[in-house]
Amino acid sequence: MFYRRAVLVLALVFLLSGCSTISDLLPKSSERNVLSGREGSNGPVLAVKIDDTNAAHPQIGLEEADVVYIEQVEGGLTRLAAIFSSVIPERVGPIRSARISDIEILAQYGRVAFAYSGAQKKLLPVIDAANLQNLGAQAQPPSIYTSDPNRSAPVAMVLRADLLMAKVIEKNYQITTANNVGWSFGDAPQGGKPTQSVIMHWPAARYSAAWSESQSRWLLSHNLESDVAESGVVLGPTTLVIQMVSIIDSEYRDKIGGVTPFSQTVGNGRGFILRDGKTFNALWSRASEGVGTTWTSSDGKEIKFAPGQIWVALTDREPDFTYLTPSANSTKTK
Repeated sequence: MFYRRAVLVLALVFLLSGCSTISDLLPKSSERNVLSGREGSNGPVLAVKIDDTNAAHPQIGLEEADVVYIEQVEGGLTRLAAIFSSVIPERVGPIRSARISDIEILAQYGRVAFAYSGAQKKLLPVIDAANLQNLGAQAQPPSIYTSDPNRSAPVAMVLRADLLMAKVIEKNYQITTANNVGWSFGDAPQGGKPTQSVIMHWPAARYSAAWSESQSRWLLSHNLESDVAESGVVLGPTTLVIQMVSIIDSEYRDKIGGVTPFSQTVGNGRGFILRDGKTFNALWSRASEGVGTTWTSSDGKEIKFAPGQIWVALTDREPDFTYLTPSANSTKTK
């Protein structure tokens, strides 16, 4: 009865208002971000480099990112590249310097706004020549790249992302809005291995991810500690991508002479897609810097992602999985 009354009311309003179609009266569906598949705008893309050492935790603003990349840097440590579009948080950090791997990773997103603390002198002209808007701290005021009094250098720099993006608008910088970068969202494929957790390795760092049925996402730990953001939220993606890549020495070095590794994300390879509490063996392909990365099963069918935040772990070391048997007992395997 209620439904019939609602239809009659809509029809009456339709006739009185002169709307062209009755669909004008119905609630509009929420916009979904094309990068993460979650509710939110497809705004300009902001890429931010974030410290990932133990001292940098808890990190700031990562829970709002659409995509987060884990990259290997000097000494076998990791550093993050966070992609924001659906939501721009007020603060993000701690901010650290750019690396050569960032140029190739970010190229698939178009002309992004790139925020970072600095870079090796040899790399700065490469960043300037790349198809991105160079918004590093070296050319921005301390009102945008702030110093957190509760943190110590080199993990004290915090970006006022809201002010940086306001400047992008003020200066009319041409930044690409979110667009498809290779993957799409939908139901999981058939099969997959029920998975309790996974450990991802780098020479001097490790991440683990444990499936939370109640939260429908993979809860992260960093170097054996729960990965809790400054807000108190435990970080964790809906879709976790483990991308097996070749990591080679680049021509760049840090200030103490450490060789900067380069993670090759153009080409093809294998990896794992973790979603809905399962692991799917996958193949990745990216033909050139300017195109996105696609993920398929061995038969060539696309593996769709679950809507929500995505983390991409770039590593050349095999992860350790703890799978669930039909009796719900866990089995650990490589």
